[in-house]
Order: sequence, then structure tokens, then C-alpha cells
Amino acid sequence: MSYKEFTDYGEIMIIERRVRSYPVYALQDMSISDASELMKKNHLHRLPVITDGKLVGIIAEKDILRATPSPASTLSAYEVNYLTSKLKVRDIMSKNPVCISKNTTVEEAAALMVKQDLSCLPVMEDDKLVGIVSKTDMFKILLELFGAGSFGVRIEFLVENKSGKIAEITQAIAKKGYDIISFGTFSGTEPDNAICTVKLRNCSKSDVLDVIKPFVLEILDVREV
Repeated sequence: MSYKEFTDYGEIMIIERRVRSYPVYALQDMSISDASELMKKNHLHRLPVITDGKLVGIIAEKDILRATPSPASTLSAYEVNYLTSKLKVRDIMSKNPVCISKNTTVEEAAALMVKQDLSCLPVMEDDKLVGIVSKTDMFKILLELFGAGSFGVRIEFLVENKSGKIAEITQAIAKKGYDIISFGTFSGTEPDNAICTVKLRNCSKSDVLDVIKPFVLEILDVREV
């Protein structure tokens, strides 16, 4: 990975580069049955709720399901439809949703979603909604980080958690001319070690083992994926 590729990659990890625009939205006075149909038509699981051009809430598929009488109900289909047509988006939407700016990093957004157990985050520029990032978007980013779309050799190993160790490993890989598809570091088994997952191409499993083994404490897994 070149310096330009590295800096471009850093820019991609800003939410502004990853956000999905949301031209489809709900209104507060819309019935929940209409909101549900709008979601189905556009293959969405949630909608921002906009009033006078401003974000006032989020309505999700699960909110509508909770507000709709269950199939075990004694109500007739007509009665169910009547009740859902009377119930408005404003009655069940999540008000004052947690939002982020378009300059928020992907990891900051992910941490916020985990900490507050959120399924999505509206992305704002000043007071204007510019898009929404969902858990599905985060899973797609995770797949990219692991190089899931590229075939190669994936190796996982335990390494000393000290300055310069990762640099030694990447330099050894570069000297062999192998391409790094992805490189991730994670919490280890002890405070003084770390787990690394590297995916390479233009090499075999034995090639990867030969170059990595001298620098690590333990090889945890190696496979072609």
C-alpha cells in the first residue's frame, strides 16, 4: 500500500465518505401504515422524520411492529388496518435522535453506536440531514477492513506489544514483495501482547509462515480465504 493509497484510505474512513444519502423520509403526520409501505417500497428498515426541512425523529420498522396488533389479536383485518391508519408517525417515532457530523470518523461512530445501542446514526451538516449510517454500513466497512472481497492468505498471530514490532513485520513482508490486503491489531491475551490479523496475496501459506514466524510469539491460524 503506497503513501497516497494510505492517505486516501484515511479520508475514506471519515463518515462523510461512507454515508448513504436519504432522499426518502417520513412526515410526522403520515400514518404508520403509509410509513411502512414507504419502507417496503424502498427496501429500508428505518426512515428519518423531517418537518420544515429539519430532522425531528427516526421511525424504524421495529417501532411499527410494536405498535401493530399481533396476529393473535381478536381484531379483524379491517379493524387492524383502521387502527394503523389512525396511528401517526409522530406517535411512535424516536424523538431527538443521537446525531453525528459528517466529519466524524468511522471508529467514533461505531463506538457511539455500541455504547448507546443504536441501530443507526443520522449524519448532519449544521442543521441539515445529509444521510444516515446504519449497523449494516458498519458491517460492510468491517468486511472491507478484513479484505473480505479479495482472495489471499490470512494469518493470525500473537506478538509482543512493544514499539517497532509491527514495523519489523511489515518491512519483512515488503522485502519479500508480498502485497498486504489488510492488517489489523486487537487486544491480546495479556497486557504485554497483541493479536494481529494480516491478509496477503502473491504468496502461499508456507511463504507467509516463513516470513512471519521469526517475529511472533505464536501462530494462531493460517488459511487461504
